[in-house]
Amino acid sequence: MTARQIELVCPAGTPASFRAAVEAGADAVYCGFNDETNARNFPGLNFNPAELESAIDYAHARQVKVFVAINTFPRAGAQAVWHEAVDRAAAMQADAVILADIGLLAYAAGRKPNLRLHLSVQAAAANPESISYYVEQFGVRRVVLPRVLTIEEIAALNSSIACETEVFVFGGLCVMTEGRCSMSSYATGLSPNMNGVCSPPSHVRYTDEDGEIVSHLGEFTINRARRGEPNPYPTLCKGKFNCGSVTGSIFEEAASLDATALIPALASAGVSALKIEGRQRSRSYIDTVVREFRQALDRPAAGEQTRSRRLAELTEGQRTTHGAYRKSWR
Repeated sequence: MTARQIELVCPAGTPASFRAAVEAGADAVYCGFNDETNARNFPGLNFNPAELESAIDYAHARQVKVFVAINTFPRAGAQAVWHEAVDRAAAMQADAVILADIGLLAYAAGRKPNLRLHLSVQAAAANPESISYYVEQFGVRRVVLPRVLTIEEIAALNSSIACETEVFVFGGLCVMTEGRCSMSSYATGLSPNMNGVCSPPSHVRYTDEDGEIVSHLGEFTINRARRGEPNPYPTLCKGKFNCGSVTGSIFEEAASLDATALIPALASAGVSALKIEGRQRSRSYIDTVVREFRQALDRPAAGEQTRSRRLAELTEGQRTTHGAYRKSWR
């Protein structure tokens, strides 16, 4: 693979963001229905069936693919909701559905044999044995890899499997193996990989205490920041805590993944697609990030240019990381 051959997969949480992603140069756009079948089930986001059908027609008229994320795990006794989502996506001629649940994969493979299946990062498949199982049992064509692998590990993985791989290159960075975090569930009672919400807005609040802006998630205090200081969205993994005489981030500093400089290495590792995180982001965010990565993929020596100031301004806490791609720890 070369950088120019890699597919750029971009997020859309609203019809306006969808059009922005297409117009900014996305090769494919991923989105979901406005219900619990997708893992970004936030109020005011996502698509009703009519909106999604219109969006798919809009994208296909411009030679852009659409992947529908149906990547949460069905509740017992409510599988029909998820089955209907698969049926609708297929009827709308989505180019692929992104699934995580084994039962839902079996349903899609059995009922919709012509529908392309991508394995969601929520499945947390990160070794040849698990990926090969999904490929052999359900005909999965692409796997979205969890953000826990080095580039060298991805290269070795690609040499051992018979499907495409897609990796995240920009946006939020989860410190857990995707979909396996219980901290948000503990704090809010809502599961990230069943209810589709991590640190849901309904449980977030801010208070002003003696000149400090204090952020809360449920009953937990996540951060305290003086006015003018960065105060990231309150998630437990990026909170600041007192630990003995030290106050700081115990799990992860507030930072965004930015793998722009690693595009050539990811291409050499055999990656088929680069994924931008952010279905809950604004239209302007989508437009800026997609355009920057489109340029990075299209220009010679992609990724070797100076880090984009425009991207830096959109990162969490104005800090970036290469995450596990260049990790030096075990």
